[in-house]
Amino acid sequence: MENQVLTPHVYWAQRHRELYLRVELSDVQNPAISITENVLHFKAQGHGAKGDNVYEFHLEFLDLVKPEPVYKLTQRQINITVQKKVSQWWERLTKQEKRPLFLAPDFDRWLDESDAEMELRAKEEERLNKLRLESQGSPETLISLKKGYLFMYNLVQFLGFSWMFVNMTVRFFILGKESFYDTFHTMADMMYFCQMLAVVETINAAIGVTSSPVVPCLIQLFGRNFILFIIFGTMEEMQNKAVVFFVFYLWSTIEIFRYPFYMLYCIDMDWKVLTWLRYTLWIPVYPLGCLAEAVAVIQSIPIFNETGRFSFTLPYPVKIKVRFSFFLQIYLIVIFLGLYINFRHLYKQRRRRYGQKKKKIH
Repeated sequence: MENQVLTPHVYWAQRHRELYLRVELSDVQNPAISITENVLHFKAQGHGAKGDNVYEFHLEFLDLVKPEPVYKLTQRQINITVQKKVSQWWERLTKQEKRPLFLAPDFDRWLDESDAEMELRAKEEERLNKLRLESQGSPETLISLKKGYLFMYNLVQFLGFSWMFVNMTVRFFILGKESFYDTFHTMADMMYFCQMLAVVETINAAIGVTSSPVVPCLIQLFGRNFILFIIFGTMEEMQNKAVVFFVFYLWSTIEIFRYPFYMLYCIDMDWKVLTWLRYTLWIPVYPLGCLAEAVAVIQSIPIFNETGRFSFTLPYPVKIKVRFSFFLQIYLIVIFLGLYINFRHLYKQRRRRYGQKKKKIH
């Protein structure tokens, strides 16, 4: 009896790449587990079916395995993982056809070959997705890149409009009213640049880079570029008028506070004075800006009538000449409709920002 070899209950399962063995022994410490010449050797002191004794077993595998078994001890069992040298499905575990009496399938982990293949494909797909995500960058990296991109965009716009605002202010104090009449020739290039770059702002809103609604962005982009490129840009007679100064100055006044606010927002900073100006200054400046744009359109109507630019004649048999000034008169209505839409949007923003605080106080 003393020389009798005790074997524990062993349960097994497999995948294409791995073998799983579960040894039913509790309270095991420092087991001897090794693989030599493709045979697994196990010996350990523990509490099994025959009480607290030394248990051991040997298994010669059906096919080649890697000689580095990995095991994990728990209070009730030992879990052993063995890697196959070739990823394939085995018809049995041992080289001998007759299954040892102490060995049985581990139905908790058992899978048929087809199920195991599905699991393998799922793991491979998960691994590829993980690699794809890593190649694209982590969410934190993407957020940082997005914030950096928006910060640089707002910085460039801020510098452009600041340059125009300071330049027009200085020229006004030095030259007085005389500075009004050559504003276009001194500021046009920078204004063209800033307004063309503003297209990016609308694209950002459209594709979800920013949370700004698309319609107000489009209205402002179209309205300003119509005034800049059509009313001022195509008519030299308009470029020497004082209204250019007021249009450019009012546009710049809004933007030198709006863009720094967005810059600080990108780096999670909130300067209360700047925030208040961002949500308040538009109340007087937006209507004044629209009024200046309307004056520019009204002043351009007789010039477009006189030159006939952009006017056209409908084909035969109608043969009616359609003057561009007709569209300008319609556009005057559109200006104030756009003002209402933007005003409503900005008012909602201001109310969300400051209205709730008042409710808390009361």
